[in-house]
Amino acid sequence: MPKLRTIIVDDEPLALNLLRAKLNKIPEIEIIAECKNGREAIEKTMDLAPDLIFLDIQMPGVDGFGVIKNLQSDIVPLVIFTTAFEQYALDAFDVHAVDYILKPIDEERITRAVNRAIALSETEEETEHKSRIIGAIDTINEKENSDNSKQSSQGQNKSNLEHKIIIKERDDITLLKQVDIEWIDAAGDYCCLHAQGVTHIKRSTLKNLLEDLDPSIFKRVHRSTIVNLNYIQKVIPHTKGEYFLKLGEYDQVKVSRNYREVIKDFLSDK
Repeated sequence: MPKLRTIIVDDEPLALNLLRAKLNKIPEIEIIAECKNGREAIEKTMDLAPDLIFLDIQMPGVDGFGVIKNLQSDIVPLVIFTTAFEQYALDAFDVHAVDYILKPIDEERITRAVNRAIALSETEEETEHKSRIIGAIDTINEKENSDNSKQSSQGQNKSNLEHKIIIKERDDITLLKQVDIEWIDAAGDYCCLHAQGVTHIKRSTLKNLLEDLDPSIFKRVHRSTIVNLNYIQKVIPHTKGEYFLKLGEYDQVKVSRNYREVIKDFLSDK
């Protein structure tokens, strides 16, 4: 069978070297890039479209969760997390069928994880995979706050929130201005809203969220992606009638052929 084109990511050089050494012993793996932080992981994933990524969770700046949240669903490769998280987090990953390796890395465990990735590579849908990961992150957040959960007493009046999106994260409620939202990526029953360098997770389908957004500036460009037209900096032609939209220093999203007319109309108005 073809080898799994793989990216490995860890901010600790010794951990990266150890992971590389162990993976080089596995014939089904081809390491195509190594990254020392989350930003590099996002860039390399978008440039190289790997089949698999070994991703450290705890990294400065953009952590492993942030890497996944900042990729479109159909760009997210199969993910094997390397983590020193406590047992409740590992349980959350098990429930959502996301694989992980607990540090220090064990050779038997890494082999099992690779075998699992090989099996998933033949069956897993990209959007389903990201949905599972986002669901695991949401479960972890809930468990972290289970001892001090509280009911919101703000009693907001919906009429005053006409131009804002309500995001409930842990015990906080964020009122997100629509003008600040750059793009939105759907993963199953969750949506990732990217605004001012922060990714917010909202439990909602893309269809339901669309009903709350201003149709004059928010356009669907992919089955799982909405963009704010005001943030498009560059339109890059791609193969087979597709486009890439550059929305900021790091964010780049793909426009599928089914939605290319949206971008053509946008460009014709300029």
